[in-house]
Amino acid sequence: MSLFINDERGVLEPQNDLFATALLVIGFVVFAAIMSKTYLTYDENSFALENYEEASRIAQAIASDELLHNTRSGILSASVLDRISTPASDETMRDMLFSSFSGNFDFSVEIATDDEKHQWTIEQRPISTANGDVIAASVPVVIELNPAESVAGTLTVKMRKRGWI
Repeated sequence: MSLFINDERGVLEPQNDLFATALLVIGFVVFAAIMSKTYLTYDENSFALENYEEASRIAQAIASDELLHNTRSGILSASVLDRISTPASDETMRDMLFSSFSGNFDFSVEIATDDEKHQWTIEQRPISTANGDVIAASVPVVIELNPAESVAGTLTVKMRKRGWI
């Protein structure tokens, strides 16, 4: 037993300690990089989910707004949509539509029939979507094209990321 304790031939060389330390540091750096990427992905996805829920609430509120209904409640009027969505539209009506929502949200509303023969876009202000991500939420609606014809459609709210900051 005393031979084992007093024998100096089994001592580790300093190069082996450096190699083990380097592996430990590399492992820690890789672990930290994976954890930070995981956190950033989680944060981005939870942020997108929160804003999707907000876009969904805005879409439901706009679909039920009496300003877009002509004669029957719950049915959007194509004539009102024509007036509010054209470039030379009635800005008072558009301002009334967007006035009940926070100015911190930057969004547009797109309404289309399911057969895509009729489409309307209502924007707060013209903004390019090239600057950021877009989150969209849709709700089904009924659109009255004329007093004798109503068709199914979709109301979509598109929120731009630039407005979330």
